Amino acid sequence: MAQDRVVIVNGVRTPFVRARTVFQKLPPSTLGGVVLRETIARSDLDPSLVEELYFGIVSPPAEGTNVAREALFDSGLPSSIPCTTVNRYCASSAEATASIAAKIASGQIEIGMAGGVESISSVRAIFSQDATDFFQDLAKSKSTSQKLSKLSEFKPGHLMPHAPGIKEPTTGLTMGQSADLMAREFKVSREEQDKFAVDSHLKAHNAWERGFYKTHVVSVATPEGKVIDRDTDVRADTSLEKLATLRPIFYKDGTITAGNASPLTDGASASLLMSESKANQLKLKPLGVLRGFAAAAVDIKKEPLLIGPVYAIPKALKNAGVRWEDIDLIEMHEAFAAQVLASIRAIESKEFAKEKLGLDRAIGHVDFSKLNVNGGSIPLGHPFGATGTRLVLQTLHELKQRGKKLGLISLCAAGGLGVVMIVEAV
Repeated sequence: MAQDRVVIVNGVRTPFVRARTVFQKLPPSTLGGVVLRETIARSDLDPSLVEELYFGIVSPPAEGTNVAREALFDSGLPSSIPCTTVNRYCASSAEATASIAAKIASGQIEIGMAGGVESISSVRAIFSQDATDFFQDLAKSKSTSQKLSKLSEFKPGHLMPHAPGIKEPTTGLTMGQSADLMAREFKVSREEQDKFAVDSHLKAHNAWERGFYKTHVVSVATPEGKVIDRDTDVRADTSLEKLATLRPIFYKDGTITAGNASPLTDGASASLLMSESKANQLKLKPLGVLRGFAAAAVDIKKEPLLIGPVYAIPKALKNAGVRWEDIDLIEMHEAFAAQVLASIRAIESKEFAKEKLGLDRAIGHVDFSKLNVNGGSIPLGHPFGATGTRLVLQTLHELKQRGKKLGLISLCAAGGLGVVMIVEAV
């Protein structure tokens, strides 16, 4: 008897917008609620049939940290749906998708939803541990004399917030610094990075112009009465000359700039998954099948922070029962142009394959005509918790439009993590 496959039936994402702009007053629960509600509406499914929801986020709000649950409440879907929030950094919604798929494949549930959200606009400044201890002790003081005694210990520095940052606790380096070092290790030039970024912007612009993104991007109304219906960072007028004028961000002699890196972004995405037999029973036409999933991790004291996906690719191909040569489309998360280009160098390197992966040949050749054909995270934006589902939807819709079959999705993530998924259009 053939195994009952896990299918992705439908899904949407919001426009991805630069942080602290048009979505500034929309909390993550609201953005998440939009995509959950719209996914169900487009699927024409009784929402009471949904058995579980997994949602990813990297920077949850101080209140309501189980964002999956808060987004569900905001969506108006039945409160009887159990909700779990996951964090695998930039691969969070990919992990949410894999977790729901695993529950379906194991027979625990038949129908589930997965996705993710990030609102960098909502991330708050934090205070030092010393300040936290002071205010907690002050709150515990009962008598006036105790309060006055505690207040005498106040220091002006207690009111100095720490700006939110994206540093690796283990290395003390930001992701951008690590990517800049990765570019040096793999000899990726500034010019290569800028060209990659320009190409990605133009591909994203062309995809919007021909209506590709209308298949799965839903409009969002803001509290100010604006309707946002497309990604806000895509630049059709960008050029190598313009990018060449930008200064390096992380090192004076570095190669990463604001032009060849993904911007800080707000946005959300969601998808509906179920067993293939259930989809047939409900007469629903799936977008595709989740064929394979693999995660990998590297020692970030010894290896480049963002090389993890290269280690996961052979595992994912094996799990899916396919070869690199079978892949029709490749969607690689563009945290930085440097990271994508360095990863491609590793994918195509026989030495890397032998020394790091224990393989007797390179993983394969990367055909740029199959890579991020509708643009990637550099122009579209990168809401950390939402990008994984964005990639799944983008890949499946493009496979369908091309009449092709297999797509490989690759995500690097903080902590030396990498995730790769193999999807098949049906």
